[in-house]
This record gives sequence, C-alpha cells and structure tokens, in this order.
Amino acid sequence: MTPTTGSTRTAEEVVRSDLAAIVDRARDELAAMGGKTLLVTGGAGFLGYYLVQGVVEWNRNAESAARIGLTVLDSYARGVPEWLTSFSGSDELELVVHDVRLPLPDALRHFDYVVHAAGIASPTYYRAHPIETMDANIVGLRSLLDRAVDAGSRGDAVSGFLFFSSSEIYGDPPPEEIPTAETYRGNVSCTGPRACYDESKRYGETLCVNFARQHGVPVAIARPFNNYGPGLKLSDRRVIPDLARDVLAGRDITLLSDGSATRTFCYVADAVVGYYKILVKGSPGEPYNIGTEEPEISMAELAEHVAEQARGLFGYRGSVILRASDEADYLVDNPTRRRPRIAKAREELGYEPVVGLEDGLERSLLWYAENRGGAEA
Repeated sequence: MTPTTGSTRTAEEVVRSDLAAIVDRARDELAAMGGKTLLVTGGAGFLGYYLVQGVVEWNRNAESAARIGLTVLDSYARGVPEWLTSFSGSDELELVVHDVRLPLPDALRHFDYVVHAAGIASPTYYRAHPIETMDANIVGLRSLLDRAVDAGSRGDAVSGFLFFSSSEIYGDPPPEEIPTAETYRGNVSCTGPRACYDESKRYGETLCVNFARQHGVPVAIARPFNNYGPGLKLSDRRVIPDLARDVLAGRDITLLSDGSATRTFCYVADAVVGYYKILVKGSPGEPYNIGTEEPEISMAELAEHVAEQARGLFGYRGSVILRASDEADYLVDNPTRRRPRIAKAREELGYEPVVGLEDGLERSLLWYAENRGGAEA
C-alpha cells in the first residue's frame, strides 16, 4: 500500500524531521560529547537506528572540533542494514563487526562514552534464544564495564556509560504501583519463558550499580517503556509492527489475545532524546524510566487506532480480529498493564516526550510503507 487520501509525507521526510528534532532537543547533550568518542553496541538494531543517525546528523552540521567520533559495534548476524551500508567506508562512523558475548577486540580504541544496546528485545525472539539473550545482557555488559575500569586506572576515565535495561524488570505490578516509578522493586518470574530477558536485565542493573559504587564507573540505566517507530523492523513481532504488517498486506488486523492488556507507547524520537540525556547527565548507578505517561490504552484500542490511521493513509478496508495464539507460552508472564512514572527523568534530566500517539502511529505507518524488508529480528 502507498499513501492515498492522507498524509503525503514520505518515509525519508519522516526520518529527516525526526533527526532534526532529536538534534535540536538533545543539543546540550550532543555538544557535551563534542570532540569525544562514542561507542554504540548493537547499533544496527532498532534503537541504534536513531541513536546512531542522530549523532551523524549532529556531526554533519557541527564544527570539526565539536564532532563526535562514532563507532558502531554489532555482530551484524543478519547483515548490515541498508541504512548503515551507506556509511561503510566513509569517515562518518566506524563499523566494527563483533559479538559482544566474546572478549572485546584488543584493537578497539578508547571511548569517552559507551552505550550498551546490544541484545534481543523482542519476546518472540528472546524466548527462542534465551541463552544468547542472557549472554548479551550480562557477559557483554561485564566486558564493557571491566574495560571502563581499566581505562580509569590508566587515567583515561569514561565520561558516560548507558546500559539499556527494560521496563520488563518490573514484571506485572499491582494496581497501586501503576504508574510505575523507579523505586518499585518488581514482580518477576525467574523461571518463566520471559525470565531470560527480565532477569538478565535485572542482573545487568545490579552490575551497573556495583561498578558505579565500587569503581566509580559513571554508568546509568535506561528502562524503556514500549518504544516504537522508524527502525523497528516489520518482522520484529512486537505489537505495532505486527499491526502494520497486517495493514500493509491488506488483510484483517489479528490480535493474538483478548486485547485487554494496556500499555503506553513512546515514539522513538522522544525516547532517543531521553537516552542521550541519561548518557550525559544521568547519575551513576541510577535507573530512569523513559516512556510516556499517557494515554494508557488497551491492545484492542491500539489496533483500532492503527486501522483508522491506515484507512486515512492507505484506504485500508480491514477489520480487527481477536483470537488465541497457537503458541502455548505466547502470553505467559505478559504484564497486564505497563505505564511509567517519568517524574525522575523529567526533573533530573529535563526529559519530556512531545510526540502524541496519533502522530507517532502515522509516522510509523508511513515509514513501514517504504521499509518492508529486513531479516528476521
């Protein structure tokens, strides 16, 4: 499907607009990294899409001394994504092929800032690859933290370090803990089908806290709440790309549940601004929720929103259908509600999401209409 009656924006225009907004809203943080080096592990993934391109956009408009030396480290197990191939061989960034579960390459240069985003975040795929998921979250993180300690002992301390945890560490909070603040300790199964992800993120946070306390590593923690938008592959198997895939195939939207679970959704351009802020301004050992506080909507309502957007954009004629999944563990330990309290990030970092759900969904659908390819997540 291509846009018919609705917005005439192209995917390229959506991305250009988002990147301009990211650079503008994270100007102080990007300026603080100017003249220094940044490593992004897992930079070929969803969050890397704007984390990496945001820095490239900054560099293209910055004076030479204010540019950020950028390295993307990824196993590229599914190949280098198309958006990254254009940088291959250029001086805009360095691409390093490496699996973070293995010892870091000796030749890897020193980095002033580190973002550890490598890992598997889609429930469908981390349940299929549980040990790989745990190793990326724990072994990869430990290697990077040890490297930061070594650099500090040589008098070349890291200036900022960001670990991507997850809102999944909260498990299924009781009603009185929603919206959920960083002080809530969580209600998580350590043996269920999602435990490989949830518990390795929790242990990763413990590593961060203790490296901050014992070794002074300036590592802060992001807890993302349902980020979506450009860069999240149509094949990822999270809810919004699944809905978009049905729309673009011209078939009914199928939810594999009763549609009653509720979430808030944070557009990725908003989220990435928050991640830069944590990297530069976050307090060592401290977690920060990054998401939106409203609207909290059910999956059935979300599906109807997507269908309505698609009708206006593409002339979509499908309906929303609810049915059970054939996969026995599909909804085991799936939280009933997920909604963050973001007061801490707002007050300490100046984080404030600005893209509403309807606008974010439109941008996402326009991007998916032109970005249907990509290997399985």
